[in-house]
Amino acid sequence: MERMKLVLQYFQSNSESISNGICIVLALVSVKLYTSFDFNCPCLPQYNKLYSLGVMIVPPVILFFIGVLVNRHTGVMMDEWMRPVGERSKNPAVVKYLFSAMLQRAMLAPMVWILVSLMDGKIFICAFSVSVDPALFSGLPNNTGLDVIKVMAKVPCKEDIIFRNSSFRKAVSRYVRCYSQAVGWSILLFLIVLGAVGRFVKPYFDNYATSLQTRYWSNYLDVEQKLFDETCVLHARDFARKCVVQFFEDLREDAVIRLPHPLFVANPNRECEWEEREERLYGISKQEHVDQLLDKWYHSKPELDVTRVAHRPHTCVTWEDRRGKTLYSDV
Repeated sequence: MERMKLVLQYFQSNSESISNGICIVLALVSVKLYTSFDFNCPCLPQYNKLYSLGVMIVPPVILFFIGVLVNRHTGVMMDEWMRPVGERSKNPAVVKYLFSAMLQRAMLAPMVWILVSLMDGKIFICAFSVSVDPALFSGLPNNTGLDVIKVMAKVPCKEDIIFRNSSFRKAVSRYVRCYSQAVGWSILLFLIVLGAVGRFVKPYFDNYATSLQTRYWSNYLDVEQKLFDETCVLHARDFARKCVVQFFEDLREDAVIRLPHPLFVANPNRECEWEEREERLYGISKQEHVDQLLDKWYHSKPELDVTRVAHRPHTCVTWEDRRGKTLYSDV
């Protein structure tokens, strides 16, 4: 149980870990889909290869596009690639890094589907049973009135009556399955060797400092977009609260309250609460201002320089009596 908690905490730690977790889940889903898939070879010479090709290609393509859609790197990459330059220059290396990370994660589930199907061998048997030389095996049914090609096309259909009490079908299936598993293990070995060679060779062709900078700024773009979205949610909540309160206050009728002496002492906690809400509005109190802010964020993102201090306007209050004499001022 503790190990499961640690694994969940890892996958929830940052966006990259979440993307890795989603890709692993998609890979497991692809295995589950294949095991629950009802594979029915048509057992016809003209359709066997077409059916097998569809089962081998269509599901991996669907899983690939699902992996692209659920990957957060896709949105960050497209935002960085499509945005106007504005005050911040684009870094092609960051876009390339995000595209590579997105592609690697999206390819996991399709490769799992292909490898599992090759290890199982059913698709290979359906596609290439016609290509096997029947002279290599004994027990070919020759009293069916069918030509050899049609008989070999029925090898994947173990329920067919022509293969009842015959070891020919099992021998051909075992023969083709061996080739299928050999192809699957070869692809897996090639991918492992390719990844290992890439790990060893990359430091010789890539500057480590540049790689760190690229990874840093790709993470920065993700974090920046998250913080902007969170800030927009807080602003929208306070903006909506103020609109609703203003609506109900407008419905109230005017009332006159007679007090013996003006009260200058207010509840400090309430004042702090309202100041905090005003602070989170950042002076953006109209729909036109919000639209202008969002438009500016898209077309002219701020430059990556936090050394300058942003100007923060504040409100000063001055209390005067009827004759204009200042009673209190915080200017």
